[in-house]
Amino acid sequence: MEPILFYGIPSGCSFGSIVALEWLGIPYRLSRIEMPETVQSGRYRRINPVGETPTLMTADGRLISESMAILNHLAPHGVGKGLAFAQGTPGFDRLNQMIAYLNTSLFNGFSPLWYALEHELEGGEKKALRSYGAANLHKVHADLERMLGASDWLLGESRTLADAYFAGIARWTKYHDVIDRKDYPGLQRLFERLEADPAVRFAHAIERGEEARGAGGFRGHVGLDEALERLGAAYA
Repeated sequence: MEPILFYGIPSGCSFGSIVALEWLGIPYRLSRIEMPETVQSGRYRRINPVGETPTLMTADGRLISESMAILNHLAPHGVGKGLAFAQGTPGFDRLNQMIAYLNTSLFNGFSPLWYALEHELEGGEKKALRSYGAANLHKVHADLERMLGASDWLLGESRTLADAYFAGIARWTKYHDVIDRKDYPGLQRLFERLEADPAVRFAHAIERGEEARGAGGFRGHVGLDEALERLGAAYA
């Protein structure tokens, strides 16, 4: 069977894994997980015990969670396409370094802002969290701007799986009015380039629940119950 990516809506960081799968062109299916309702359910925790997306169910029924682990699992499919690099090469190290930075710094920069928004905080507690998040994000954006330099993509002149991951996280600025990406023109150009990419447009349509036809290996959606049946069959 094809691998199944469990992606979170609305606006999960799993967006980047959808983009990566489209770029790679390998056959896959998707399973739509509502947040916070379904993602915290006992049924989904059979897929991911910590109740988070994304999770990838491999063709042989193994479960891989966390975006960085999923992208590294998928990376060998992208070596011949320039989207990833063979282990032991400088490109492999640079790609892992960039994805790790996006995960630990850009992703986490938004964490206090999401907490304040999702818990509907007010007053001094909300202000403190937003100030902390804003300071983190300004630093991360400035660092990424320097790393990007005059390049078109995060690792140079060709897109990689790091750019797919960036596409899913960078869009979160629209939810939090603490930073203007236009203050970082290189990152703004990268974001606009990604937004025009067919795979990114496909992922947006998927999240909106629209009928979407990708250029990659998308084979349709699988419900959570069906995915659980497949998981049981894989270990029967």
